[in-house]
Parts: sequence; structure tokens; C-alpha cells
Amino acid sequence: MFAVIQTGGKQYRVSKDDKLVVEKLAGDVGSVIQVGNVLMIGETGKEPKIGAPVVEKAAVFAEVVEQSKADKVVIFKKKRRQNYRRTKGHRQQQTILRIVEVSPTGTKPKAAAVKKAAPTKDAAKKPMAKKPVAKKPASDKETQE
Repeated sequence: MFAVIQTGGKQYRVSKDDKLVVEKLAGDVGSVIQVGNVLMIGETGKEPKIGAPVVEKAAVFAEVVEQSKADKVVIFKKKRRQNYRRTKGHRQQQTILRIVEVSPTGTKPKAAAVKKAAPTKDAAKKPMAKKPVAKKPASDKETQE
């Protein structure tokens, strides 16, 4: 089964276990999210169901594999003979997804298919004890008296 989804202003053809790089989506690594609008859904050998504009009740669920940044894009401006040069760079935020399930009825994936994110090392650390606050030394006027 496959679907055509729209997210981040772009359209993608996806099926189960596909990996996909999209513009940044909210979600922690390891969490399962519902992705974008489903524009079309179909199976091999069958007529696809096309939405107007979206297919009702259809859903695509994906696991967030990684939150990262894309390659740097260099912006260089120059005006000849004017001693004008400007260089800037930009790295777009992106999310890497693995499609868990394409559902024509909108049912959520089974609990066995949903992986939970392992706790990070920072979460396992105990809170640090507060350091004692050092008192200010007495001013010169107070010591002279």
C-alpha cells in the first residue's frame, strides 16, 4: 500500500518502511507522529483513491528517526568594481522519518510497531546539589571603624 502525502509545501509518495527527509516537524526522536495531508492512497493492482483535496479518514504514521540540519547553502553577493562582497550561510532544519504504517481508515499503528525512545543519559543523572553562596568581604569603611 502507498500514499501521497503533503508536508512542508512538498508532496511525497510513501509506503511502509520508507525513509524520508522532510522539513522540520515537531516530535522527539523515537516518537510516532501522524504526517501531513493524505492526497492519494492506493494498492498495487487496484484503483487508487484520490482525495478532493484530501482523502477522508486516511492517515500516515511515521517514526521520527532524527532531527538534524541539511547541508550548508552559501549565499554570496558581489558588485564588481564597488568593493562590495557579502557571504552568508544557511542550514535548513530537517526531520528524518521512517514510515510505520499507511492506514486507509486512520487507525493508529499497533503497540508492538511503536518503539519508545530510550531515556537519554541526561535524564538518568541525579540533580546536582546547590553550591553554597560565598559571602561578600566587608568593605574598607567597615574594617576601619
